[in-house]
Amino acid sequence: MLVYPKMYGKLKRGPQVILPKDIGIIIAYTGVNKESVCVDAGTGSGWLAIALASVSKKVYSYDLREDFIELAKRNMEILGIGNLVVKKGDVTKRIAEKNVDVVTLDLPNSDKALANAKKSLKADGTVVGYLPNAEQVQKFVSTLNKLKFTDIHTVEVIVRDILVRKEGMRPTNTGLWHTAYLVFARKA
Repeated sequence: MLVYPKMYGKLKRGPQVILPKDIGIIIAYTGVNKESVCVDAGTGSGWLAIALASVSKKVYSYDLREDFIELAKRNMEILGIGNLVVKKGDVTKRIAEKNVDVVTLDLPNSDKALANAKKSLKADGTVVGYLPNAEQVQKFVSTLNKLKFTDIHTVEVIVRDILVRKEGMRPTNTGLWHTAYLVFARKA
């Protein structure tokens, strides 16, 4: 059984959420910190946006669905998050914010948002794709290459539970396996 920070137990879920195992790697690999400005697209229940806001200066999160936007706003209120702006918008058409440190994309067509992500990022900024399917990864990486992003790196985070007993320890038959592939790339 996985134990998450208490904040996640307070949050409401609607659409599928990005879990702490992936959120932690996103924060660690991008270097998000108290001076960072982030754009998150595909707000959903707001778990990633809220986690980013808890460690960064400002987060702007986009979604197309009003019901998801309202759910994310309720979750923000539950935790008293004040540096997160959730708004309706299509990042495949436009990202208003410029000179940001990180853009995270959790969309079925994330590859179509990469040109706008690049325009939004500051030099050396990072884009992250949260992609459940290998085919999405291939399209995403292909587009990153066409747009001349650098340091392209793909990972999958797997949590494997360990049974610890007096008689010995071994992996259990449970764990949290595939949720998505994470693709990281830097704006040149």
